[in-house]
Amino acid sequence: MRDRNHDIDLRVGLIGSGIDESLSPALHEEEARALGIRCTYELYDLEALDLSPTDLGAVLAELRADGLRGVNVTHPCKQRVVEHLDELSRQAAAMGAVNTVVFEEGRTVGHNTDWPGFAEGFRQGMPGARVDEVVLLGAGGAGTAVAHASLELGARVLHVVDDDRSRAEELVTALGPAARAAGPEDLARLLGGADGLVHATPTGMASHPGVAIDPELLHPGLWVAEVVYRPLVTPLLERARERGCRTLDGGRMAVFQAAYAFELFAGVGPDPDRMLEHFAHLAAEEGAWTRA
Repeated sequence: MRDRNHDIDLRVGLIGSGIDESLSPALHEEEARALGIRCTYELYDLEALDLSPTDLGAVLAELRADGLRGVNVTHPCKQRVVEHLDELSRQAAAMGAVNTVVFEEGRTVGHNTDWPGFAEGFRQGMPGARVDEVVLLGAGGAGTAVAHASLELGARVLHVVDDDRSRAEELVTALGPAARAAGPEDLARLLGGADGLVHATPTGMASHPGVAIDPELLHPGLWVAEVVYRPLVTPLLERARERGCRTLDGGRMAVFQAAYAFELFAGVGPDPDRMLEHFAHLAAEEGAWTRA
């Protein structure tokens, strides 16, 4: 009998800026092949297309009309895309941020797989880590997902730090009493007593080089988790390791959020362990990007 997966013809993609080096196409297409699914995953880079986030509505309409099953959404569109959608999942509505849009029955439905993706990646990659007091740097789309995941992981106090204090305060209001807003000037005090730091800004990406904080603020009693996965070892992680911190790169979050998104697109559960193995092979093959 023919495997029912062979009847699936999956066309999906990614919308964002500066995404030409994304591993999403390779992760989705390879897992689809393993499952006997025909899959094409395209990149829609707003910069390359000479578009801006204000064009998101038109881009989504065009891709839906073109027959795509859905799209992933990344920086700087995760929050801006919400206004262009017909419906949000419970998690996406709670966060006001979307990283996966599914086109179904004439409607656009937004989901957030970053939240469970970070949580599962942290559980597997940082077993036994204390999370009583956590500092989150970045209150944008990725930061919002990580904030919710951190509370789910058991954080009793979550300090949300952002250059835009009003954005941090807005997120804290949505999170509840366990969260507190702060500014970059508070980092020295906060990191001194925290269990861990989660970095959720674009700084450290190939297109946004640099280190988001003063490395002198890092100490051996602090774990450091990264959302950026390209390069896999960011300058922040390099400095953290030099200072004796336990670290978690952004690779696991990238894989698990992709696995959850894949199931939303295909209606078929992928094998996360196989996707992690494939990611590791990609990292090994493209060693030039694994370090800053």
